[in-house]
Amino acid sequence: MATKTETIKTDILSAYTQHALEHESFPTSVYKFCKENTIEEAEFYNFFASLDSVKHAIWQAFYDNAAALLAKNKNFDSLSRKDRLLTFFYTFFEVLLLNRSYVLFALHENAQPMKNLGQMKQLRTSVKAFATELIEEGNEDKTRFVQNPTELFSEATWGQLLLLMKFWMNDSSPSFEKTDALIEKSVTVAFEVFDNTRLDTLLDLGKFLWKETTAKA
Repeated sequence: MATKTETIKTDILSAYTQHALEHESFPTSVYKFCKENTIEEAEFYNFFASLDSVKHAIWQAFYDNAAALLAKNKNFDSLSRKDRLLTFFYTFFEVLLLNRSYVLFALHENAQPMKNLGQMKQLRTSVKAFATELIEEGNEDKTRFVQNPTELFSEATWGQLLLLMKFWMNDSSPSFEKTDALIEKSVTVAFEVFDNTRLDTLLDLGKFLWKETTAKA
């Protein structure tokens, strides 16, 4: 059962997303936001230093929700590294689907894509931490000279997630089945590269992306 503190924080996040969708703009005043949602301003500052920090926390909440779902899976820790990453991506996109309207608005709010990415700083940190655990585990079976750099590969995992999100945002296939296919292909490629094995999966991913890109041209 959620504590009163957790409930208040969740209520603030929910009110923020609702305001963004109903007004097609983010809140700009803490005072007005609190007044409209019957929240004590002092209580707001117990959790967030600014409205921007609420925006960042929403993306972190998406990650936390996905992580909580994974924690309920008793078999998750016994899965292979590849299947853990695959399961994480599938679960994360299930969470995004529940909030698709907000995600689409938030990532189209600014005409400059790089500025939109600023709101995902906390999410980036969490995703890279998750990826780092998988990378370090994989490096345990490698000699020091062939171990993969955790910073490089964790950043690649973050870039992979951004690629998947961009594709998902424009995916018009039933039940987003094309996104599911891309998730599987991209994870397979990631581990082929990580384990220094075959390159045919990389070509397969390239063909898939080329086909989808030209189909929408």
